[in-house]
Amino acid sequence: MMMMMTPIPRDLPLPLPASAFYLEPLLVVAFVAHIVFVNLLVGSSLLVFGLELRGRKDRDFDRLARALATTLTVNKSLAVVLGVAPLLIISVLYTMQFYTANALTGTAWIGLIPGITVTFVLLYLHKYSWDRLQDAKGTHLGILGIAVALLLFIPLVFLTNVNLMTFPDRWTAVRGFLDALTLPNVLPRYLHFLGASLVLTSLFCVAWFGRASYPVEEVFERLTRPQLRRMFYSVAFVVSLAQFVIGPVVLLTLPSRGINAVVLAEIGAGVALAIPAVWMLWKEMVDPESGRRFFKIVGLLTVTVLMMALGRHNYRYVALREHRRAVARETAAWQLASEAARVQARTGVPAAGAAPDGAALFASSCSGCHAKDTRLVGPPLTEIAQVYQGNPAGIVAWAKAPGKKRADMPPMPAMAAVGDANLRAIAEYMLKAGAP
Repeated sequence: MMMMMTPIPRDLPLPLPASAFYLEPLLVVAFVAHIVFVNLLVGSSLLVFGLELRGRKDRDFDRLARALATTLTVNKSLAVVLGVAPLLIISVLYTMQFYTANALTGTAWIGLIPGITVTFVLLYLHKYSWDRLQDAKGTHLGILGIAVALLLFIPLVFLTNVNLMTFPDRWTAVRGFLDALTLPNVLPRYLHFLGASLVLTSLFCVAWFGRASYPVEEVFERLTRPQLRRMFYSVAFVVSLAQFVIGPVVLLTLPSRGINAVVLAEIGAGVALAIPAVWMLWKEMVDPESGRRFFKIVGLLTVTVLMMALGRHNYRYVALREHRRAVARETAAWQLASEAARVQARTGVPAAGAAPDGAALFASSCSGCHAKDTRLVGPPLTEIAQVYQGNPAGIVAWAKAPGKKRADMPPMPAMAAVGDANLRAIAEYMLKAGAP
């Protein structure tokens, strides 16, 4: 149950641009596509910094850092482009929760725009000044160091916001970004994100520098293809082991209200698939000439990421379910009050004595989820009229205490706050409009 002081804002009385049945899985897929390139961007920047730092004493590592740095700006562009879809979808599905979190972390959230701009300029400057600053490595590393610091901060702001939106009971206590940063689960999830970035980037490097067409002998003086594979497999293996420690901490710091059997099953399936992947990482690390297991490792970890993303999404859905229902009730009550005021202004009859206008009430309270003959979030009026033919009281009873009849549709929020008379008017209109 939510705390009594949990804010319940009114939602925007606008229909969804598409069915939630379509938007929910699309959010998961779009988020995974985006986060893959964010992981590559962050992980590559960390590895480039470390390799270039080591390259001050070993030229081969400087050459390796330079080769990997060429991918940074490409990953940056793909991360930005693919980030548009999940940002739009989550703002549509979780409008009040998402924008409330944005407002509560105001300065840090708004600061993302100049921060991202400066970061990208620094990445380009670092990439194209390699030869010019070859004798000024301190300056060159300083440019990348600032970019890396910003790249580490930017995902932290996003993650803090997404975490805050699942804690509506804490909104009244949060006083800015630093307060939101102290909420449970933020730092463990951030460490898990950094670990995933290093694992994914290391596997990318295994494929990129280990492919037969890459001219290892021409680029490096001492490093060989097996040495490169062993080095990057070692990073992936060690960090993957750390993920098995961080992962349970992430789960244990999640508030229990969003955890159910489905969420646990999805996360458990991801862990089960990650175990053989890590074992194969070990085998490839000790036998870098092999290469036979690379695609199996990538396949298992890809499904692991998908299961973790699905579990995270379902956790958010369950955790916010009651709050979203409360927001829907508050919105419906506000729409009815607004309609009553319009009726009184138009007829001169006080709202309490005015006959409820079923069509107007339906338009303001129900049309976002129900259409005449097209399925939106809920069933169309033609289907409702068949089920409840001649039984408007049945619709009223269902609206006051709805259940869940269809697995492929989200549950309807209770509409008892609308009032029996108004619900009866809506029900009679629905039966009339949906009749053959």
